Amino acid sequence: MIIETTGVTKKFGGFTALNAVDFTLGPHERVGLIGPNGSGKTTLIRLLLGLLAPNSGSVHILGRKIPNRRVAAQIGYMTQSSALYNELSIRENLAFFGKLYGLRGARLRTRIEYSLRLVDLSERIDAPISTLSGGMRQRVSLASALIHQPRLLFLDEPTSSLDPASARDMRALARRLADDGTAVVWSSHDMAEVQELCTVLTVLNHGQVVFAGTVDQLRELQPAAMHALRTSDDDAAIALAADRHGVKVASAPGGGLEVAAETNALDAYIIALGRAGIAVRALEQRARSLESLFLELTEHAGAHAALASASSESPDHAQTSALVS
Repeated sequence: MIIETTGVTKKFGGFTALNAVDFTLGPHERVGLIGPNGSGKTTLIRLLLGLLAPNSGSVHILGRKIPNRRVAAQIGYMTQSSALYNELSIRENLAFFGKLYGLRGARLRTRIEYSLRLVDLSERIDAPISTLSGGMRQRVSLASALIHQPRLLFLDEPTSSLDPASARDMRALARRLADDGTAVVWSSHDMAEVQELCTVLTVLNHGQVVFAGTVDQLRELQPAAMHALRTSDDDAAIALAADRHGVKVASAPGGGLEVAAETNALDAYIIALGRAGIAVRALEQRARSLESLFLELTEHAGAHAALASASSESPDHAQTSALVS
């Protein structure tokens, strides 16, 4: 395995940020690491990078217990916030990070040119970072994480400041890297993005893994049929469902509602909408979206744990510097 953690627990004083977490990742895999704010995602990433030590449990990366300098040299990390030097050019930033990883001379120049081609910034190589847009900075950050050809790549909210076309290119690049043998950990709040890109998911809530597997396996845990619903008053439709047994209604990405209910409960709900003067304009059965499944896991008591609404985890919001070892 590229990553293998067993029973990892991390505490900050009396606060338990991670509780007995098991996490694995194999070669060529793209794992989506998702969870509400304060769920423990960043704490887990920092442990996997060797920036934090667990209170208990074991962490192995590339078959070695961490922290380990040889392992660190094979990891790339793109932080959510830029770790670039504004007064330096793109070339100078990449040269700096490349030298930290031991690259020199022709090898360093080759890696700079290759990394910039990957992120489509070759023509801006001598531009100062201070002149770049947020999206371009994001792409330079990715190039710096790839400069040393890592076997394991952590991407923390990598598309947060990108336009839709650049975000699409970022996902395509992550798939290409995984196909070429780089294991990718993709942390994101964008459920559609995670569903499109990732081969497996790990869902954290309150420091615990509440699900690990594929999207199809997640759907098997939540078997209620899902329907797309459009009404004359979606807010009133949501309020009406609040007190109905066996019916869960939420706003759907792109508009309208998602209704999770078995046939009898759905029939009764549709009749109740009519009696309340709420017109049903469209009703269509669909596969449940990853977003609705995620909310099911993290907002309601389920088979894995009794889950409350997310609370703030201050260590998870701390800015983490780029891993250079």
